[in-house]
Amino acid sequence: MAALTATAAIGLCCLAPTQDSSASAPLPVPAGEHVRPRAGAPALPAGLSALSFVVADARTGKILAARDAHRRLPPASTLKTLFAVTALPHLRADDRHTVSEQDLAGIGPGSSLVGVEAGHTYQVSDLWRGVFLSSGNDAVHVLASLNGGWEQTAAQMQAEARRLGALDTEVVSPDGYDTPGQVSSAFDLAVFGRAGLARTDFAEYCSTPSAQFPGGGGSYGIMNTNRLLSGSDGVARYPGIIGIKNGFTSNAGNTLIAAARQGERTLLVTVMNPQSGGGFEVYEEARTLLDWGFGAWDHVDAVGSLEPVRPTRAAHRPQETRTAQAVAVEPAGVTSEQESSWPVAGSVAGGLAVTATLVVLARRRSERTRAGRPKR
Repeated sequence: MAALTATAAIGLCCLAPTQDSSASAPLPVPAGEHVRPRAGAPALPAGLSALSFVVADARTGKILAARDAHRRLPPASTLKTLFAVTALPHLRADDRHTVSEQDLAGIGPGSSLVGVEAGHTYQVSDLWRGVFLSSGNDAVHVLASLNGGWEQTAAQMQAEARRLGALDTEVVSPDGYDTPGQVSSAFDLAVFGRAGLARTDFAEYCSTPSAQFPGGGGSYGIMNTNRLLSGSDGVARYPGIIGIKNGFTSNAGNTLIAAARQGERTLLVTVMNPQSGGGFEVYEEARTLLDWGFGAWDHVDAVGSLEPVRPTRAAHRPQETRTAQAVAVEPAGVTSEQESSWPVAGSVAGGLAVTATLVVLARRRSERTRAGRPKR
């Protein structure tokens, strides 16, 4: 099952860009609930209790529906997606590290843990599975230590959020632990999830339902706490589910970033803090929104975009259009060892190469022209 799910996630590489992916003017997402149905569109589900949500096309960034997309709320462990997007490019999966007591210092009381032990040597990939499956704050602390330290990692995450156009997010604790001042939004979480899915390693980790984790003289089984993926605790597994990350704290309530693929379509849904139902209501509301999104795909116009506002255009836009800002097609930190899995990235690279060629030719013409002119 894990291999099949990972294969489905990596299948994102095969998605072809559409006209939406090159839209020149991202649309704003104002406050309130928004959908722009055409004839034959299914009604947006009634009775949704989440304080905010976003339904988006994961490849093009087209937002199909949203409720208070930029409402700043505690993100809980969904913030680990930003941690992964930030730190994955800097840490080699096959490196090994012997954990020290200092690595584990400062873990908040009541944190979710995967069971990392001081004195034990772990492979970095095992620690990442501890982050994605068990939402282990202990694994986050060790990886942050390898990434330069807790405060430096928080600063890197903040910078990465701004680079991606996620303006609602304030990072204080990289693991998502309840901390005064730490907030994000349904919009920003969609940005982080989409940026993560552009990396094959992120897609593999977030789509893994279960794994073995080192410990106790051998290893023990861990299961992904995202019930839409694992199909546990009475929550049915969603067809075509990819991942991505769930979260819960007493302050944030339940939060979720979910992605699923049906045919050539991949939907990204974020749900923050449902106000009714039990602890698993977040999964059922995400399921309802995924069902609606796949049904409404060809019958709604965009209410916004996860594509970035270009700086030259943003300078001339009203302040409220900041709500349209989001992820670039190719996320930061992609190296030659870990190429982006989004095919548009190849097109972007090709465009840059053509641009560079034109610049060189222009410079040569300019130099030849200047050579025939008198000096002044």
